[in-house]
Amino acid sequence: MLDGVYVRDDEGELRFHSLGAPTHEEVTEVARWTHARLSGVLERHGRSFDELACDDAPDLLAQEQPALASCYGASVADRQLLGDAPGQRTRKLVHRVREVAKPNEALAEVGGVNVHAGAAVPRRDRQRLERLCRYVARPPLAQDRLETTPDGRCRYNFRHAWKNGVHAVLLAPLDLIARLCALIPPPRFHMIRYHGVLAAHAKVRPDIVPGPVAVATEPTQIRLSFDGEATELEVLAKQPARHPWAWLLQRVFAVDIMTCPRCRGAMRLVKIANKPDDIAQVLANLGLGPRPPPRPRPAPAGQLELDFAA
Repeated sequence: MLDGVYVRDDEGELRFHSLGAPTHEEVTEVARWTHARLSGVLERHGRSFDELACDDAPDLLAQEQPALASCYGASVADRQLLGDAPGQRTRKLVHRVREVAKPNEALAEVGGVNVHAGAAVPRRDRQRLERLCRYVARPPLAQDRLETTPDGRCRYNFRHAWKNGVHAVLLAPLDLIARLCALIPPPRFHMIRYHGVLAAHAKVRPDIVPGPVAVATEPTQIRLSFDGEATELEVLAKQPARHPWAWLLQRVFAVDIMTCPRCRGAMRLVKIANKPDDIAQVLANLGLGPRPPPRPRPAPAGQLELDFAA
């Protein structure tokens, strides 16, 4: 969302006018307006926010995919589904209740609709924009905050405690998988929606959003004239529109495949082997067989393994 509006000047050019930070009252009004719009949509479809006012229409998802519907229901109701106590509340760890958020924060909740307008990125601040994009594209959970308890449960520690003091939850392994299943969006489901001038069908979008960078397929020949004086010509190569796959792996997963893990030297492309004969030849040059070594047989049941000193 843009923190401002575009207005055409006398020459017909679009000019951006920035706005100040929203107040708590303005954010609350947006949440109230959104709740009213959603209530109208639900009423037109025979639904309601109030559980008592919901009709008894059949649940198509429960009929077509009962397992997925059960995962959704258990996640929304905060109940155990596949653990040792199905139907019971999820076990939580609580400590001292934190302070209540100040009313002047750009945060509001009305009828279950949350609006957070506290994150703003100044223009040309690419580092902060990258941090915001990484936050939006973050995975459903952080592995460094997930641990296994001695009784075999999965404990997930929150980065920030809730208002009621809950800072961690305890889930059975299957319940954790059920919660993750409920977080996976359906196929072809839009997770990000653009409004206003950033919408896909906005008339002024081509004048605001820059288009893709054109990739030069062939080098352009430049005619040079010699006037008897030495001239320095700086040729700037165009950057490709897409980053190399090795750069993406390093950027996203912190995996540097262009560096040898043994000698830390630079890796180079030797050969592309995508056929069985080529793969066998590459393995033979490396002194490896065409098939992996056989797996060792497991020890018979009940046999003890003794560690002898070499």
